[in-house]
Amino acid sequence: MKWAIVGVALFGVAAVLYIIVQASSKPQQEGGLKSVARGEMKKLEVPLEATAAPVHAFHDGAGQPVQVADFKGKVLVLNLWATWCAPCVAEMPTLAKLAAAYAGRPVAVVPVSVDTQKDVEKARAFIGKNAPLAFYSDPEMKLPFAFKPPVSGMPTTVIYSADGVELGRLSGGADWSGADARAVIDRALAER
Repeated sequence: MKWAIVGVALFGVAAVLYIIVQASSKPQQEGGLKSVARGEMKKLEVPLEATAAPVHAFHDGAGQPVQVADFKGKVLVLNLWATWCAPCVAEMPTLAKLAAAYAGRPVAVVPVSVDTQKDVEKARAFIGKNAPLAFYSDPEMKLPFAFKPPVSGMPTTVIYSADGVELGRLSGGADWSGADARAVIDRALAER
């Protein structure tokens, strides 16, 4: 009986160790964006499960409805921002540099303003100073709540694969113009 109890205990310990090793080694086995994240990109959160994009429509510069699904076939860098958010304003020129660096490649950098209707023109003018970015808006501020889990603060940047699956999310401002950000986007392109 004593040996049976010891055997069961050893089996239990082995099972727990196996689960821990599998859980901790999964990101390395699968690679993913986190495996190349350095510097500020280390704040990148990678979903444990494939997460589909929200279906809530936002608007392009002409006021036409747009959804994340409209960018299928491209790596999408979707940034939620507002003119009242100092870190959002500070990081926008770096997003513009990221967009310029990937011009002609299947990457879309899409800043979506969540400014209210009264500040939409202010946001449009600000994006106009950050070429080659295009203007997108969600003046009803419903898009942040359509994500799973919902976006909790501004700025938040969500990276989608070419097939529309969330690969990672970075909350807070970051420098998107440097080598660290390019490594993350290059990895997303490699996962196409």
